[in-house]
Amino acid sequence: MNENLQIRTFKKTGHIEVICGSMFSGKTEELIRRIRRAEIAKQRVKVFKPKIDNRYSEFEIVSHNEQSYPSEVVSNAEEILDKSFDVEVIGIDEAQFFDNNLIQICQDLADSGKRVIVAGLDQDYRAQPFEPMPQLLAIAEYISKTLAVCVICGAPANRTHRVSDSEEQILVGATNHYEARCRLHHVIKTESKKEAI
Repeated sequence: MNENLQIRTFKKTGHIEVICGSMFSGKTEELIRRIRRAEIAKQRVKVFKPKIDNRYSEFEIVSHNEQSYPSEVVSNAEEILDKSFDVEVIGIDEAQFFDNNLIQICQDLADSGKRVIVAGLDQDYRAQPFEPMPQLLAIAEYISKTLAVCVICGAPANRTHRVSDSEEQILVGATNHYEARCRLHHVIKTESKKEAI
């Protein structure tokens, strides 16, 4: 046997999947669907959500159409790494509420052979990139962009319109603060007027 011939061994490779889109587009629903399929395949799974997101349930991720799945609440991305050593598939919902440390955490988890599924808003209510999602999109192996339905015209909607007067980037809410809108009907409110983007 040729001594220069090396036997190559492969370990299971991990990867990152990103599910992004506007509010009411089915991101959490798709995350739950993938997690449940992983369970059917007898894989060990764990789902995380940020502490700030307490809209529907304290200890579950919940879609707007009321599908739910048990989750662990974390204050920061580092906790996800600490609590994922014994699982194969990690789900992370509402990723836009984490800081940019989430990017390296997802890289580390995928590098260790885990499947990481991240769901979150890719744009804020002003249709600006919502960190850390743009960088997660750049490093992901798989990307799914979900679309909602514009409440004005019924067209595919990829923007989140804020109906309340707050101008903070992060404002946790559902239909009390937001609507799905298409490009044509997306409007931002300013102090003195409304601007079409």
